[in-house]
Amino acid sequence: MSMFKWDLVDPGPGEAVAPHQRLSWGKTAGLGAQHVVAMFGATFVFPLIMGLDPNLAILMSGIATICFLLIVKGMVPSYLGTSASFVGGAGAIYAQEGGPADVTGAILVSGVVLALVGVLIHYLGADFINALLPPVVTGAVVMLIGFNLAGVSTDLYLPADRWMAMITMVAVVLMAVGLRGFLGRIAIFLGLIFGYALSWLFDVMGVGGVDGDRVNWDGVKSEPWFGLPDKTAEGLVGNQYELENMAQVGWHLPSFSITFALLALPAVIALVAENMGHVKAVSGMTGTDLDPVMGRAVGADGVGTVIATSIGGSPTTTYAENIGVMAATRVYSTAAYYVAAAVAILLGFVPKFGAIISATPGGVLGGITLVLYGMIGLLGAKIWVENGVNFANPANLVPLAAGLIIGIGYDTTGFFQVTDDFSLGGIALGTIVILAGYHLARLIAPQDGEGALIVTRAGADVEDHAAPHHRDHPHGKA
Repeated sequence: MSMFKWDLVDPGPGEAVAPHQRLSWGKTAGLGAQHVVAMFGATFVFPLIMGLDPNLAILMSGIATICFLLIVKGMVPSYLGTSASFVGGAGAIYAQEGGPADVTGAILVSGVVLALVGVLIHYLGADFINALLPPVVTGAVVMLIGFNLAGVSTDLYLPADRWMAMITMVAVVLMAVGLRGFLGRIAIFLGLIFGYALSWLFDVMGVGGVDGDRVNWDGVKSEPWFGLPDKTAEGLVGNQYELENMAQVGWHLPSFSITFALLALPAVIALVAENMGHVKAVSGMTGTDLDPVMGRAVGADGVGTVIATSIGGSPTTTYAENIGVMAATRVYSTAAYYVAAAVAILLGFVPKFGAIISATPGGVLGGITLVLYGMIGLLGAKIWVENGVNFANPANLVPLAAGLIIGIGYDTTGFFQVTDDFSLGGIALGTIVILAGYHLARLIAPQDGEGALIVTRAGADVEDHAAPHHRDHPHGKA
């Protein structure tokens, strides 16, 4: 079967559409548009938080998705949107006086590493990675990435407009819990639209709370409807969104530094777990054994990240939102994803659209990030629960406890000044403590388990579930 030839089907009620099949092109276009809406909110929110161009992120997400589908030979239907796993690394880089080019350079290196991990999985099998990165470790790293960002939300975004942040946060919570089906899955996106519109309404009504208008469209008016993103201004330092200079960020070549690269590398652990979980989720929905292409999928995500960041775009990852759309519609056709990718690419060539995104009020982002960062962190706990990790075992409990506290408590700044130009702290140091500490603890723990158990109520010993169960953990973006 040709890569770009799908069998036309007309399924009955409840019947699924396989990846190599498609509906009529009219229905396929509608499904593709639905996939764009599903990925859209997070795909442009995370670039803003990382100080990168959201328009470029949308464009490159489409290109990365096409590359992904080609590499997996159309066997894994998935969309590559902007990854949240690098938000903490980007914050750490900005804290050490890096700029957007330093962020994309560090993430590009991580993309190369992720692609190499995909090659290892392809030739050595998934068991190798499961042994190196068991659920107890991946859950801790995902939790570390999310909770380390708490200060970014509370210290940087909330002060811009505390009341709007709280209103937006409440709206997101109510929508996520109260809405059903597809609308519930895009609650973050709907909450952002709500907060944006309410901010504009408050400006019109003269409701105070901030200095000046919450919504400023001066930059929107000056942007053309069609064209390429502008080039990033030279010598930028810090997150330009926080400095209200997003107009200076566009496409650029990445800048490379060992110091900054190490700050972004922990995200690779989260992405490996995320991609493997998503592939297993798709495998379960389609009833197809996708283990033979697991390595291709992980590697393809790495390739997508390399391509996107090579011109200043955002990192990519497979999206749980789009997997949710497939679960709801039972349409797994890759044709719909090619349509979605094409729509995203077209949107990327509308600078005025990107300027509207960049004008998102800080208070609105504050409310969104309160929920998003917490969700990322709690996805780590979800991995633990789904894999039966036992924290009555000190080999699980102690190294993770130390790594989480040093990684979260020390925020994004350097803790160990290794050289004049390189320091370790935050997520990078926490990940090292978690990964090395866990394997060291497992190495020296008594093989028979004696001395490695904590006595629980009524004196009953709890068995150890530290070993990976090789169950899927299809958590969201991390």
